[in-house]
Amino acid sequence: MRKTKRYIVSVGKIGRLPPRWLYTVLLAVLPMLFWLGCAVIRPGGSSAADYYYVNPARDLSSVATVALVELRNESPYPQISTDVTQTLFEAIQKKHLFGLSLIRRSDRRWRNLQVRPDSAYNLDQLLATRRALGCDAILIGTLSTYQPYPHMTVGLRLKLIDLNDGQLLWGLEQVWDTADKSTERRIKNYFERQMRSGFAPLSEQITLLSSINFVKFVAYETAETLESGKR
Repeated sequence: MRKTKRYIVSVGKIGRLPPRWLYTVLLAVLPMLFWLGCAVIRPGGSSAADYYYVNPARDLSSVATVALVELRNESPYPQISTDVTQTLFEAIQKKHLFGLSLIRRSDRRWRNLQVRPDSAYNLDQLLATRRALGCDAILIGTLSTYQPYPHMTVGLRLKLIDLNDGQLLWGLEQVWDTADKSTERRIKNYFERQMRSGFAPLSEQITLLSSINFVKFVAYETAETLESGKR
């Protein structure tokens, strides 16, 4: 099997680790450090989002059904989390990775569970969530940043949790900023792929300026990182 290079980013330090050590460290500390913003995987040469985690011991193909819960909103724009969630739902659905349902935060089933996106699930909560939402795993998180001007910015924190054993299957913490040259380059690549598929906006500049198209780009990149967990 060909070995691929992986990177772990920690506070103030970037080091390259052999895969066997990397996996051991990640399984031990990532669930805690990931949400502190201290440890993430960056796949070398990826054209998708830079910072995400895929559980190396699990195959997302084994997950049958997932409930995507409407993102909690930390931005000053009340409606945007609903729009981002809907766009993300559509982008993940196109991947056909698993059965996917969308749960609004106003849904009585979700409100009755009273679970916060950043909380740790105990066994009773895992069972209650699985029964209430009728799924094997839950995709929850937060719209951490949204800024339409002077340059468009979207930030997401997401995690996919197996409701059978509470394991973190996948996670992402990323900020997309149109002022960033790397993001601008990836938007251009995204535009070119959409052109070949016949679904392109008029130009990549529209993606840079239009909140709708930029959110579609963010959702596309997020869904691409989930694809990498399917073996």
